[in-house]
Amino acid sequence: MIAVPAPVKRLFDWKVRGVRCVEIIGVVCVAALVFSVYIAKAAAARESAEISRIEGEIRENRQRVRLLRAEATRLEQPARLEALSREIGLGPVDVKKQAVEAGLPAIAPPPVVAAPAPVAVAPAAPVAEPVAGESLH
Repeated sequence: MIAVPAPVKRLFDWKVRGVRCVEIIGVVCVAALVFSVYIAKAAAARESAEISRIEGEIRENRQRVRLLRAEATRLEQPARLEALSREIGLGPVDVKKQAVEAGLPAIAPPPVVAAPAPVAVAPAAPVAEPVAGESLH
C-alpha cells in the first residue's frame, strides 16, 4: 500500500457532523461545475439568438438588394429612357452639331461677373456730451 503523509491522512479523516471534509469539498466543487455549465449554456443560448437575429437581418438586406437591382434594371431600360426623352422633346444629337476641341471657346458662354453688393451704412447714433464737471470714466 502507498504511504500517505500524516497531514493528508488527517485531512481525509477529518469529519464535520459525520461527513468527511473531502466529501464536502467534492460536493462544493461539483456544485460549482454545475453552476458554471449552466451559466455557459445560458450565454451560448443568448449568442445563438443574436446570431439568428443577425442572419435574419442579412436575409432581409439581401432581399432588399435584389429588389433594388431589379428596380434599377427596370429604370435603365433603353426603350423606357428613349420614350421618356421623346416625351420631353429630346432626340439624338445631329452629327453636324458636334464640336471639336478648338471650337469650344467660341461656344462657351461668357463668364458672369457679379457686381459687388451695395453696403448699407447705418446712421451713426448721436453721442451724448458730458455735462460740465462729469468725467467719461
